Amino acid sequence: MEDGAVFWLTGLSGAGKSTLAFAAADILRSEGLAVTTLDGDVLRTGLCRDLGFSQEDRIENNRRSAEVARILALSAKQICLCSFISPTRDLRSRTRAIIGDVYREIFVQCTLSKCIERDPKGNYKKALSGKLPGYTGIDAVYEEPEHPDLVISTETAGIPESTAVLVDFIHRTLTRGAV
Repeated sequence: MEDGAVFWLTGLSGAGKSTLAFAAADILRSEGLAVTTLDGDVLRTGLCRDLGFSQEDRIENNRRSAEVARILALSAKQICLCSFISPTRDLRSRTRAIIGDVYREIFVQCTLSKCIERDPKGNYKKALSGKLPGYTGIDAVYEEPEHPDLVISTETAGIPESTAVLVDFIHRTLTRGAV
């Protein structure tokens, strides 16, 4: 692998982005590949802890995250699995522009109703009761990608099946030298 690669998982909260990224990373590491995961929630506790959820802060959060992913892929030759809601096409377009040719967009597709049912952090419940304004999918927009490189539907597929789809895509991308 001449360069690393960035696989940017986008979707609603509760769709399974982080779960898939961490599971795929474990498999890829077991194969001897250099892999790093960047998770939106984790970065917001450190690198991006000074940012809120305004449009300007979301842009800056994605910018910082994209810069880190680019460095990991191009300088450290890592496979970088990134889990971010990245709610708008504009944000994802900006991310692609920063990262460049090694960027691959993966849409982790799951209906809002299923994500609300899962609600792993209890944020949908808070948002629906008005205690968490501006929450993506409730009173803030999530724009589905128009042309993602891969769509993984987690609506009915389990973690093992969805992870296998992601790992296969990563292998095919790296093998093709498409990054």
